[in-house]
Amino acid sequence: MSFNIAMTGLSAVNEQLNTISNNIANAGTTGFKSSRTEFGSIYADSQAMGVEVLASTQSISQGGSLVTTGRNLDLAISGGGFFVTRGSNGDISYTRAGVFGADRNNFIVNAAGQTLQGYSVDAAGNLLTGAMGDLQLQTANLPAKATDSLEFTMNLDSNQDVPTVAPFDPANVNTYNSTYTTKIFDSQGKEHTLTQYFVKAADNNWNAHYYADGASVGGPQALTFATNGALATPAAPVNVGFALPGVDAMSIDIDYGVSSQYGSDFLVSTNRPNGYAAGEQTGLSVEKDGMVYANYSNGQRMLQGQVALANFTNAGGLKSVSGTAWVETADSGVALIGAPGLGSFGELVAGSLENSNVDLTQQLVGLMEGQRNYQANTKVLTTNDELTQVLFNAI
Repeated sequence: MSFNIAMTGLSAVNEQLNTISNNIANAGTTGFKSSRTEFGSIYADSQAMGVEVLASTQSISQGGSLVTTGRNLDLAISGGGFFVTRGSNGDISYTRAGVFGADRNNFIVNAAGQTLQGYSVDAAGNLLTGAMGDLQLQTANLPAKATDSLEFTMNLDSNQDVPTVAPFDPANVNTYNSTYTTKIFDSQGKEHTLTQYFVKAADNNWNAHYYADGASVGGPQALTFATNGALATPAAPVNVGFALPGVDAMSIDIDYGVSSQYGSDFLVSTNRPNGYAAGEQTGLSVEKDGMVYANYSNGQRMLQGQVALANFTNAGGLKSVSGTAWVETADSGVALIGAPGLGSFGELVAGSLENSNVDLTQQLVGLMEGQRNYQANTKVLTTNDELTQVLFNAI
C-alpha cells in the first residue's frame, strides 16, 4: 500500500514540477499568466490511498508589469479586460498579449496571424459601433478638403467708437475697428486667406466685411448684441460664397457661436476652419480609449477604428488554449464587449506591453519544495523495497 501511495506522490509532484518549469520558461513571455497545480487526497472509504492532481489553475486576474517599447501597435491594458482576436477559421479567443502589427492586407494581427477585433469606420470616417469585426488600416494618402466651415468666437470692444471716416475701405485703417485673417483651403488644397473686417455702426451694432485674397466676397453682415454683451444676431452661421479660378466654388459657413461685446480688447478665442491640404500618412497612434488614428503630413489625422475589449463575469472559468490565450466556457459566461476605459474595461497604453506575471522567486521556492517532496516519496519507495527484501530474507 505504501508503495502505491508513494507512486501517486511521485506522479503528482512530477506534474507540479512540470507546471513550475513551464512558468519559469515563460517568465519573459508577453501576457503570460502563471499556473499552479492543485492537489487533493485520495480516499477509499476511510483508507488513505495517496494524492491526485485536481487541476492546474492560471492566475488570470493577476496582471503583469507594463514595459515601454515605443512601438505604436504594441498595446497593453491598464486594468481589466482582454483583447479579442479571430483566427482564420473564425474561432474567437481572448488575450492580454498585445504584440500586434499589420499584415499584407493591412489588417491588425498578432504573431499567430489572428486578427484584432474592434469597431470599423465608414467611408466618411464615422465610427460604426453596431457590430465588431476585423480592424483594417487605410494606407492611402489623405486628399485635400476645401474649407466649408469656420468656428469663430471673438470679443468686440464695446469701448470703441464708430469710425469717423466713411465709407469702409480695407486699405484705410480709420474706416474699421478690428480685423482678423484666417488661412483657408480650396478643393485642390491650395492656401488662401479670408479676412474679416469689423466696423462699429452704433451701440451694440456692428458690420462684418469679408475679403478673400484681398478681394471683397461678402458683407456687410450685421452683428447685433444684447445689452448684456451676448451675441443676439445672427443666430445661425453666416454663409460666405465666392469663386476662385480653376477650383470648385467656395462656400464657407462662419459660426460666430458665443461671440461677445464687452468693454475689453478685441480678442479671438476660437478660429477653427475645417479644410486642409493633401497629406501623406506618417504613422499611427492609438488612444487610451482604443481609437486608432492615421497621422498625416498636413497635421491631420483620420480615425481608422476602435479596439474593443472583452470581460467576463468569471474570468477564472476561461479555458486556456495557451499561456497567453483563452476561450470562453459555460463557467466563464458570455463575453461582455465594450470600449477601453469604460466601466470594468481598462484603458489602453500604446507603445507598451504587459510582462508575464511570473514571480521567479516564488517559482524557485516552489521548485525546491517540489524537489524535497519528490525526494521524500522516492525515500518511501526505497524504504519499502528494503523492508520487502528483509522480509524475503527472513522467509
